[in-house]
Amino acid sequence: MNRAVPPKMASSATPEAIISPEKGTLEVLAVDLDGTLIRSDMLFETFWAALSQRWTNIAAIFGALPVGRANLKRALDGLGAVDVAALPFNDDVVAYIRRWRNAGGRTVLVSAAEHRIVERVADHLGLFDEAYGSDGRVNLKGPRKAAFLSERFPEGFAYIGDEDADYAIWEKSKRAITVDVHRSLRSRVDALAVESEHLTTHGSHFWPLLRAMRPLQWLKNILVFLPLLAAHQLELMTLGQAALAFVAYSLIASSVYLLNDLLDLEADRAHPRKRERPFASGALPLSWGTALAPGLLLAGALVSLGLGPEFLAVMALYYLATTLYSFVLKRRLVVDICALASLYTLRIIAGGVATGIPLSVWLLAFSMFFFFSLAAVKRQAELVSNVAEGEHKAHGRGYMTSDLPLVANMAVASGYVSVLVMALYLNSPAVQILYTWTAPLWGICLVLLYWISRMVMLAHRGRMHDDPVVFAAQDRVSIVCACISLGLALSGMVL
Repeated sequence: MNRAVPPKMASSATPEAIISPEKGTLEVLAVDLDGTLIRSDMLFETFWAALSQRWTNIAAIFGALPVGRANLKRALDGLGAVDVAALPFNDDVVAYIRRWRNAGGRTVLVSAAEHRIVERVADHLGLFDEAYGSDGRVNLKGPRKAAFLSERFPEGFAYIGDEDADYAIWEKSKRAITVDVHRSLRSRVDALAVESEHLTTHGSHFWPLLRAMRPLQWLKNILVFLPLLAAHQLELMTLGQAALAFVAYSLIASSVYLLNDLLDLEADRAHPRKRERPFASGALPLSWGTALAPGLLLAGALVSLGLGPEFLAVMALYYLATTLYSFVLKRRLVVDICALASLYTLRIIAGGVATGIPLSVWLLAFSMFFFFSLAAVKRQAELVSNVAEGEHKAHGRGYMTSDLPLVANMAVASGYVSVLVMALYLNSPAVQILYTWTAPLWGICLVLLYWISRMVMLAHRGRMHDDPVVFAAQDRVSIVCACISLGLALSGMVL
């Protein structure tokens, strides 16, 4: 039971706030779980765990709703077991509890979460003398928790919590400790006839929210401009239509990224780099993602309406495909790579639909092979990371680390085939119409051969970002390769 907590602990509490029974202060410290001991909420943790393990669990979740909140929490715990050891514990609060115990005080974990979860958390930390939670009938929150603590500890207790519902408990306590509460609640607590103390353990949610929306990933949506660039149709109207398509795609893509991160909490927390993502690390509340994912989807759909029903249908297909990928396809061997390549190509199709520019078979063929290569590089990088961590299986994926050589071969082979498609295109009659001199275009093939080979090599050496597109946008050599390719294409048009 007495397992150690993660070593990084620092508290914003002042030395005067350290509890000492010898000084006549309180002996019992009651600690809330959601938003206090952990930077998360177990209701949302179990909800997304249940959906990630089996999307059909949504029927059971809706079936539990009419029976009450406490019953819902119990049902969710049965549908989606959460690894409590991987939860984002608030190190400042853990350090506070540890000092209280070291001073001789008693500690109690009391939460509205399902009591089986509360007991598992207490067992994991080994810092609590008692643990209590909701039992499937009674939701131990607000006034009910206040009444329970008053009856259980008539001699008085200190309470550490984080939300408005805890005000009723602070009213009954003899010492109120808040964690990251808003200014108005802090003032109300200070007005109570009890000792009060305030811990601030994190800053603004703005930057974590921006990170969760992944603006760097919007670079992929530049592909909607590719049809008009390939056709040399750079009129103001087509540029405006492509810009609207970019905005719509970015909003809907961010909605998908939020959904994917919520479904991938367990896998992300087991990953050496993804564990720092806003939801996995607890830097951003899961409730925010649960609300923003459909909100951004609606905003993207409204923008899409301005480009006509056909473009809206393409965006609906994109969202359906990405949702299917999040729930099912990403766990299927090789199917996940094919799905990622198709999603890249769908951006090009969306650009063609938005601008009304017919798509070349050459462009679609090149994009499928090229993006299959990038998707395979992405999986290669993840498997290299798993090997470095001593893992035998990729978390949340259908791959074993022994599959690494085959995945790397897929990346190389598909990338080289995409260059072959481009070479064949350069010999086609269509090129003679668009370019006055095709000789410089052959240099693009050489640049692509170099760039693809280098990306696979960097992934092999463990130096690749999880997403090769984001990596390329920040990689100086990749930027130089892009500039050279652009220069060669322009010279073919001008000379």
